[in-house]
Amino acid sequence: MSLGTKNRQTQTAAQCREHLRDVHKDKLVLVNEYIAEIEGTGKTLDITLWSQFTDSKDVKADTLSRLDAHFEKWLNPE
Repeated sequence: MSLGTKNRQTQTAAQCREHLRDVHKDKLVLVNEYIAEIEGTGKTLDITLWSQFTDSKDVKADTLSRLDAHFEKWLNPE
């Protein structure tokens, strides 16, 4: 895997985490639980799993919109 790909994956993960923590400041415990559920923890940590919210165009606004929708569904399962 190229360095550019790793950097992009790291940036995507950081953007997603930051967005969730900024938008849902009142639910930080749940946000942290959600983050751990998405990427794992410790030896099972896999930041590439944030790519499920991206598309081939890698538009940040679209990514964050999909992330918000998934988080809301996670908070309020039907």
